[in-house]
Amino acid sequence: MANERFDLSGRVVIITGGGKGIGKVYSNEFANAGARVVAADIDGEAAEAVAAAITARGGEALGLRVDISDPASCEAMAAAVLDRFGTIDALVNNAALMSTLARRSWFEIPVEEWDSVMAVNLRGMFLCCRAVYPTMRERGYGKIVNISSSRIWEGSPNRLHYTTSKAGVVGFTRAIAREVGEFGITVNAITPGFTLSETQLQSSDTSYVKQRSYAEQAIKRPQVPDDLVGAVMFFASPASDFISGQTLNVDGGKAMH
Repeated sequence: MANERFDLSGRVVIITGGGKGIGKVYSNEFANAGARVVAADIDGEAAEAVAAAITARGGEALGLRVDISDPASCEAMAAAVLDRFGTIDALVNNAALMSTLARRSWFEIPVEEWDSVMAVNLRGMFLCCRAVYPTMRERGYGKIVNISSSRIWEGSPNRLHYTTSKAGVVGFTRAIAREVGEFGITVNAITPGFTLSETQLQSSDTSYVKQRSYAEQAIKRPQVPDDLVGAVMFFASPASDFISGQTLNVDGGKAMH
């Protein structure tokens, strides 16, 4: 018999960026675990397609077009979820601006692009948390999982705005965890390594992917989206109810801390 601490059956989980790439994998795997999934994505058609596929195989899902950098869009998302499912158990802040960013010197990054990255990767996370918070506080329970990046441990160059925003995710996670913990809400983060997701492969030069070495990893193979699912599910499940403000690195054992 399955341990109820890890049971996600019936839980309502919002996954931002849930229509494509790693977010699409999260959406499908949470659904496979019995959760009621909300795929929220700036690409509304992609989000709806994911939800339709889940529903077609017997699951419960809702696809929504959401611009997480817009307060009204985030509030509308929370309202739609409550209207459909009546509650919100978990939020996975996965959406981020990354795959469309050119790899270039920090000095060549346009100011407008810097601002766009911060608007999505930090402001968006803040707005999504703010949108679901009233429901979680009223219930006295909730799980928030923030997706950062292993770039923050390595100081990876050529996408300074992205790396900076993902470092901000960790600070955000720690600080907000202290503010919402008394209401039974946990907030944790994971830092994925370079992952061969659908969007990563589409946006990366083939030679860039092929030249990557795994010699520095304890587990010497490429990282794929499925490698992240367990950590995210753990933080969204009752198994992590006494863990908050923490960051778990998932990169095959490259960065250890």
